[in-house]
Amino acid sequence: MNKQSWFSAPCSPALTHGVMTRRQAVAQFGGGLAGIACGWLLAQAKGWGATVAQATAAAPAAFDLSPRPSQFAGRARNVIFLYMGGGPSQMDLLDPKPMLTRHDGKPIPQSITQRAIGGSTLLMGSPFKFSRHGQSGLELSELLPHLGRVADDIAVIRSGVTTRIDHGEALLMMHTGRPISGFPSLGCWVTYALGTENNNLPAYVAMPDSDPERTRNAISSGWLPALYQGTPFNTKGNPITDLTRPATMSAAQQERYLRVMQGLNRRHAAARPELNELDARIKNFELAARLQVEAMRQVDLSTEPDFIRQLYGLEQETTRKFGTQCLLARRLVEAGVRFVHLIRNDWDHHGKLRESLTRSTLETDQPVAALVQDLKQRGLLESTLVIWAGEFGRLPVVQGTDGRDHNPAGFSFWMAGGGVRGGTVYGATDDFGYASVQDSVTMADFHATVLHLLGLRHERVTFPFEGRDESLVGIERAEVVRGILG
Repeated sequence: MNKQSWFSAPCSPALTHGVMTRRQAVAQFGGGLAGIACGWLLAQAKGWGATVAQATAAAPAAFDLSPRPSQFAGRARNVIFLYMGGGPSQMDLLDPKPMLTRHDGKPIPQSITQRAIGGSTLLMGSPFKFSRHGQSGLELSELLPHLGRVADDIAVIRSGVTTRIDHGEALLMMHTGRPISGFPSLGCWVTYALGTENNNLPAYVAMPDSDPERTRNAISSGWLPALYQGTPFNTKGNPITDLTRPATMSAAQQERYLRVMQGLNRRHAAARPELNELDARIKNFELAARLQVEAMRQVDLSTEPDFIRQLYGLEQETTRKFGTQCLLARRLVEAGVRFVHLIRNDWDHHGKLRESLTRSTLETDQPVAALVQDLKQRGLLESTLVIWAGEFGRLPVVQGTDGRDHNPAGFSFWMAGGGVRGGTVYGATDDFGYASVQDSVTMADFHATVLHLLGLRHERVTFPFEGRDESLVGIERAEVVRGILG
């Protein structure tokens, strides 16, 4: 057989004159088309590189939430993600900039990227003072006095960067590693990889305060099986909408109804093995029945002692709502929920910075610090990773009279517990807090670090999708932020 490739093979006499018959076309191209078709079929069954035998023998994948071992000995077993949507201002909270204060009102001596064409370039110093806290001497804003009490337990990353400057896309980058919708969020990847330790509660619980569209984007399972998506939880009444049994139905009647319904559902699903969404729905029906007891017990805070209620600020109007969410987060991880996601969307301070940022921190600072303190005193902080982050930061220049616009070039967030070395500051921005200039942490780095703390290698947590093995970080280069590891 001629060992020359098809591309280098000499043309037939007919082709030298630019003429090809149908028979010649089939002879020349048939093998190539067959190879493409074969490759496509193999990809659907097993992913690229599979053998024909593997593809033929492949059975539909089964998905469940059974607890699974990590890939290596990670320190964290659970995650609480406190998402501060809107973009908290780093230079007013976690990243003090004396130079910014010194040059207040002067033009910024460097080029900056901002959304407004011809936007202001006048610097605005922080109206808030910073002081040192704990044995580590961590510098924090006067707006965070309660966080200062747990300063030695948190690691502040001051060099976060993202590639998007608008909320929707930046939220997706923070949660899915992509700027477009349709990809699985961080919580879904974690529950897909590790399952859950309590089959009477969802593996992934989300407690949003508002904005259903942003919530959907933050907790979507994308093309992962729907079983792994976040389950929204309410803090009042039914934790899940329509959870409780109707008053007109007895427990025995409900049990008979569920048995019949699940039998029909399984028969329906058995005839459609390619639709994993059906398997997820069946498991969710079964979970809902168990939730009627367990979820109601978890949201009943009357069993908590007074000092815990006071710690979280449940007796004060200002902190009651977020304090309740933080306390529920602790109860849920204590009960074995793998990933708890608090979604708060009120950090977008384009104006009245002093007033609006003060309000946001008054409502959240005490509950957040209480969560860290409570986890620690219960011996849960070592195994629970706590994350506090927004999707980007704010600009050092003034917007309007007293606001700040979006800034993806450099922002701050913090992590605690689960193998994180407390009292740590990692990375740095420039003298004005605009851009990361040392040890930049991308969203891919952030995701790789979270997975690493859970005992997972980001390049090995994959799912076959459209002929390739997809992952949380995709094709982005990702490095674990080892400077914050304990």
